[in-house]
Amino acid sequence: MGDENQKYTVDEALLAVGFGYFQVIILLYAGVGWISEAMEMMLLSFIGPAVQSAWDLSSHEESLITSVVFAGMLVGAYSWGSVSDIYGRRKGFLFTAMVTAGAGFLSAFAPNFISLIILRCLVGIGLGGGPVLSSWFLEFIPAPNRGTWMVVFSAFWTLGTIFEASLAWFVMPTLGWRWLLALSAIPSSLLLLFYSVTPESPRYLCSKGRTNDALNVLEKAARMNRTKLPSGVLISDLQIELHEECTASEDTLLLSAEKGGISSTGMDSKIEDASEKGRCGTRKEEDCSLLQISAHPISWLSYRANSSSLFILLSPKLVQSTLLLWVVFFGNAFSYYGLVLLTTELNNGRNKCIPTELQSKEAHDVSYRDVFITSFAAATVDKFGRKLSMSAMFFLCCIFLLPLVFHQAPGITTGLLFGARICITSTFTIVYIYAPEIYPTSVRTTGVGIASSVGRVGGMVCPLVAVGMIHGCHQTAAVVLFEIVVFLSGVSVLFFPFETKGRELNDGISSLKQVRAFV
Repeated sequence: MGDENQKYTVDEALLAVGFGYFQVIILLYAGVGWISEAMEMMLLSFIGPAVQSAWDLSSHEESLITSVVFAGMLVGAYSWGSVSDIYGRRKGFLFTAMVTAGAGFLSAFAPNFISLIILRCLVGIGLGGGPVLSSWFLEFIPAPNRGTWMVVFSAFWTLGTIFEASLAWFVMPTLGWRWLLALSAIPSSLLLLFYSVTPESPRYLCSKGRTNDALNVLEKAARMNRTKLPSGVLISDLQIELHEECTASEDTLLLSAEKGGISSTGMDSKIEDASEKGRCGTRKEEDCSLLQISAHPISWLSYRANSSSLFILLSPKLVQSTLLLWVVFFGNAFSYYGLVLLTTELNNGRNKCIPTELQSKEAHDVSYRDVFITSFAAATVDKFGRKLSMSAMFFLCCIFLLPLVFHQAPGITTGLLFGARICITSTFTIVYIYAPEIYPTSVRTTGVGIASSVGRVGGMVCPLVAVGMIHGCHQTAAVVLFEIVVFLSGVSVLFFPFETKGRELNDGISSLKQVRAFV
C-alpha cells in the first residue's frame, strides 16, 4: 500500500537504472547512424572531382553535387524532427534510414547528372534526421553524466570520417566512385537491419500518456543493467504539472469564495465540484486533464499532433532559447566553413587564393584533431557546464583569429588556425549536447532539427559571402568578418536562460518556468 502512494519520474528511474549494458546498445545503434552521416558528408570531398572528370562537368555542376545535399538536409532536419515528435523517435529514424540507405545505394547506379543530383538531394533529406538519433540517445542517459556520454556519442562522427577516408583510399583508385557510393550506404542499411531491437524513448511515451509502455522499456533497462527501478508508480512531468494546476485551481476557488462572501452551502458545493474535477490520479483524472489543457493553450498545443511545433518553439517560455540557439548554430556553421577556407588560403605557399590539396590534408589530420577535441569536450562539459565551456571556446577562437588580421609567418599562421578550428569544432560538439537539453520532450527533435537547419543555412551562406573576400586575398576583411560572427555567437551563449549541466530533462513546457526560477 505504501508503494502505491510513492511516485517517481523517468529521470529518477534512469538515475536508479544507471548507465549500463542497455545504454551501450542504444549508444552503438545511434553511433552507427552518426557514422553514416559522417561518411556521407565526407564522401562529398571525393565524389565531386571524380564525377566531374568522368562526365566532363563544369565547376558549377560539380559544386551542385554538394549543394543539393545541404539543401536536402535543410528540409530533412525540420521534417524528421516533426515526424519524431508526433509519431515517435523510432519511426523518425526508421524513415531517415530508409531514405538515406535507399537513395545512397541507388546513387551508385545513376545514369546521368540529373538523376545523380535528385538522388543526392534525397540523401541529404535523409541525413537531416541526424538530430533524431542524438535526441533519442540523450533521452536514455541519467542526468549527472549526460554531457560526457553525449561527447562520446559525437566521437562516432570522427570514426565515420576516418573510415570514409580509408574506404576512399582503397576503393577510388581501383573500383571507382560508384562503388564508393554503394559501400558508403552500408551503415544506413545496418540501422534498418537492427531496427527491430530498438526501444522507443520512455520520455516520448510518457509525453503521449503511454505510461505503461514507458514502464516496460524502463523495466527492460533495469533487467539488462541488473538494477532495480524505484518503488512506487511511474508518472510523467505532465501529470505532475496537471496535478499542481488542479490543486492551484481549488486554492483559487477557495480564496475567491472567501473574498466574495459566498455562502457556506454554495462554497461547499463549488469545492465539491472542483474536487471531483481536480482529483488527479483517480477516476476523474481524464476530466482534470481536459479541464487544464483547455485552460492553457501551450499545453493544448502539446497534446495536438497536428499543431504547429514552430508556434510552440516561439512561445514566450521558449522563444529566447530558440532564437539564441539559431544564432549559435548559424555562427558555428558559418565560422567552421570559413575557417576551412582560411586554412586553405593562408597555408598556400604562394599565397594565392586557389585551394590546393585541402582534401588530402584534411584526411591526414582529422583523426588527431578530432580525438583531441572529443577528449577536451568530455573533460569540460560536465565539470564546467555547457554555457561556460561553449562561450569560453567562442571567445578563445576570437583570440586565435585576432593576430591573423595581419599577415603572420607560416608557422604562426598554421598554429593559430589549428587553435581556432579546435575551438569552433568544440563549440559544435557542445551545442549538439545543449540543444536537446533545453527543449521539452514534445518538441525536442523539432527544435534541434530547425536549429540544425539554420546551421545549414550558415554553411551555405559562408561561401557566398566570404569566398569572394578570401579568393580576392582580402585577408583582413575576411578575418574581421569571422571575428564578428564568432564573438556574437559567444555573447549569445551567455544569454541562454539556464545551464543544463546535471539538470533533469523537461517533458512539459510548464516546467521550464520552474527551471528559470532556480537559475
